Amino acid sequence: MIFLGFGTMNSKDGGPFKTRDGGVMRLEHLIDEIDEEVYRKIQEKQRVPEEEMRRTAEMIGLAALKYGDLSNQATKDYVFDVDRFISFEGNTGPHIQYMVVRIKSILEKYGELMGGTYSLSPIRPAASETEKKLQLELCRFGEVVESAFAETAPHRICQYMYDLSDAFNNFYLVNKIIGEEDREKQAGFISLISLTKDVLNACMDLLGMEAPEHM
Repeated sequence: MIFLGFGTMNSKDGGPFKTRDGGVMRLEHLIDEIDEEVYRKIQEKQRVPEEEMRRTAEMIGLAALKYGDLSNQATKDYVFDVDRFISFEGNTGPHIQYMVVRIKSILEKYGELMGGTYSLSPIRPAASETEKKLQLELCRFGEVVESAFAETAPHRICQYMYDLSDAFNNFYLVNKIIGEEDREKQAGFISLISLTKDVLNACMDLLGMEAPEHM
């Protein structure tokens, strides 16, 4: 048996939640509330069937809640801020999911460009700082997972996902992937971001999360 100490979960005013005082919402009600808030956000951005929006909202809401909790070191106190948890920007579950959805969209466009089918090429040596940074982050996957399990510290996986997402985003901003005219270079980019997607998905799977098809 392993004992794992926990810090307190605090409200926005800084005070800890106290179950004896009845100031804590039931988990099922909290999940419903988060799902509804995420659903409203999706409605503002997408025009997809109702069923798909609801399913997407549930996936994002659950990831927001899990990531919001697990991204904090267990032994430290933290502020339970739902508005921050469901944000699509910053160190949040929805932000990580969005990065995966973005990569999948790029891969789909590349597939169309290649006539529907393509094979992944070897990843090329880095030709820029952003490409090098992304490759180095990918190399850290194994050691991060090992340390997270050894120390019972899922927040390490969350931080790694955020660092990897940030490295991908910086790479994406300075490199034309779909518009790259050098086909060999483009194929290397595709292999690199495909691996990034797979690693992010693997990390999310370890934490019981998954990315929707669209966001």
